[in-house]
Amino acid sequence: MTLPPAQPRLRPVRHDVVRLDNIPWFVRGVACGDAMATETDGEGVHWAGEVVRRSENCTVRLIVFRDGGSRDARQSVLDAFQELGVDGEGMERFGMIALDVPPTADLAKVRHLLDHGVAEEWWDVEEGCVTSEWRAAGTS
Repeated sequence: MTLPPAQPRLRPVRHDVVRLDNIPWFVRGVACGDAMATETDGEGVHWAGEVVRRSENCTVRLIVFRDGGSRDARQSVLDAFQELGVDGEGMERFGMIALDVPPTADLAKVRHLLDHGVAEEWWDVEEGCVTSEWRAAGTS
């Protein structure tokens, strides 16, 4: 299957660094708000390089099983996580949700809700970009 091209929104920080917002769900190793170094090649194309400042946000993806991953099911999941200070977006084509978990969210409660949903078979979880604080919240 060929995925449609998705472009993150880029916010210039300085001429050679951009902040990544609206990260596509399939990008690995970067989170919303991370600042990346850029390089320009001989043709003027900008390429992302290393992360120069982490946002400390975590990226978590859910495949929603409840009600066949319907729009209403995805929205109810987004609403539940929003109450915990987590933003996200649903992707109808894939029956998925991408969550952007900021460091200010109650990570233990977010992890508990994620684990509960897996146990109830409402969704499956894949961690994209996580922090040591996120990992520690899962062991408490």
